[in-house]
Amino acid sequence: MMDLLGACHTLLFPVQMLYHVIRASLTSLLPSRRKDLAKEVVLITGGGRGIGRHLAKEFAKQGAKKVILWGRTEKSLKETAEEIALSGAECHYFVCDVANREEVYKQAKVVREKVGDVSILVNNAAVVHGKSLMDSDDDALLKSQHINTMGQFWTTKAFLPRMLELQHGHVVCINSILSKSPIPGAIDYCTSKASSLAFMESLTLGLLDCPGVGCTTVLPFHTNTEMFQGMRVRFPQLFPPLKPEVVAQRTVDAVRADKAFLYLPWTMHALVILKSFMPQAALEEIHKFSGCYTCMNTFKGRT
Repeated sequence: MMDLLGACHTLLFPVQMLYHVIRASLTSLLPSRRKDLAKEVVLITGGGRGIGRHLAKEFAKQGAKKVILWGRTEKSLKETAEEIALSGAECHYFVCDVANREEVYKQAKVVREKVGDVSILVNNAAVVHGKSLMDSDDDALLKSQHINTMGQFWTTKAFLPRMLELQHGHVVCINSILSKSPIPGAIDYCTSKASSLAFMESLTLGLLDCPGVGCTTVLPFHTNTEMFQGMRVRFPQLFPPLKPEVVAQRTVDAVRADKAFLYLPWTMHALVILKSFMPQAALEEIHKFSGCYTCMNTFKGRT
């Protein structure tokens, strides 16, 4: 009997895969229902500047009940919070370094007491040093891993249990296409983002049986922010840098649509597919042609 059931499952498996592929294709073509943000409390790490700042403004614009900003620089957090408050939305900010586990847990408790339960957690905080391995300072390498990767462990552990308890919540990660297609000169960033992607893929699968709680991972191409100031793209007409406000808009829309993974722009899907079957020599030629080997030569980053 067990053998018969196993054979039936084996035969049905390709049919199920085909069904899900067709369903996903049709869903992407048809307008889907978006969830209302009116009751959501959104916390954004790295919320004082760059993509984080635009995310905060977009969540407020889309009607989020409360927006909470975390970051390491009070000046930028305060400026962003004041800008959002002028639009009529409720916004709070707290100085918090996500690399510091004890600080994350402490500030999470303060947030719950002063603002309420966080229902949408956006892990956006990140740093990049833009140097080769041998030119990188050991402490700088550790800093990248602690902020870009381990910070997600601490923030998710701090807020996910309450989401599971309430059966309502969403964990968002602003990742990078460099987690799938690394470049020279940013080895710390590429490594940390690859680890971050694995974290989110595992978390997304782990929450499949948890009603009301979802995940969204955003993998954007080079975005025009201070963090990547000076990074050069060989063919900017073909591959223009993304605007941070566009990344923010598409991210909020993906959260409202419960979309698990978002590639920006959509052409990045082709890059992932090419990497899955092309030989290493061909991939190296693509990198040379696109200028990926020299794109970090003029990197300045955030001062």
